[in-house]
Amino acid sequence: MVSIISLWLPILLSAIVVFIISSVLHMVITYHNNDFKKIPSEDQVMNDLGKYDIPPGNYAMPFTSDNKERKSSEFQEKMKRGPVAFVTVLPKGQINMGSSLAMWFVYSIIVSVLAAYITGRALPPGAHYLAVFRFVGATSFIGYSIALMQNSIWYGRSWGTTIKSMLDGLIYSLFTAGVFGWLWPIM
Repeated sequence: MVSIISLWLPILLSAIVVFIISSVLHMVITYHNNDFKKIPSEDQVMNDLGKYDIPPGNYAMPFTSDNKERKSSEFQEKMKRGPVAFVTVLPKGQINMGSSLAMWFVYSIIVSVLAAYITGRALPPGAHYLAVFRFVGATSFIGYSIALMQNSIWYGRSWGTTIKSMLDGLIYSLFTAGVFGWLWPIM
């Protein structure tokens, strides 16, 4: 068994590596540029929605929180008429990239801590590189990728976008596994 404390260096270094790689994937390699589409008549839609000063949050349209209402003819008509949408409204103004990047780094540390915990319980000090790579790689892939499928299953997110994000997660997990395999304690 290997303690999480003794794995502080691969935890921190793998989070830093993932942070750098994710920056390259999103700023240099442009395959995420088409993850979102422009709404037709964007200016008019923004003006129309802006009149309501919708607070930040997640919304469904049409909306009901009641199964009985969901079966009503009025609700069914709204569904047929459309548009049917899940919408996330953010605060007005520039997106705070600093805050988002900080949360992403913390998230990467959490994924690495969980990978360290599971691998440290399964493998002893001095474990073979490939054994460490497999445990950490599988655990971190779950942390970075698997839950993303829920967005396509339940909220209609494009499977292409989800698969691209899962590919990112695979890349992050391979590098995380490599860092842990390299820095795994010998004894």
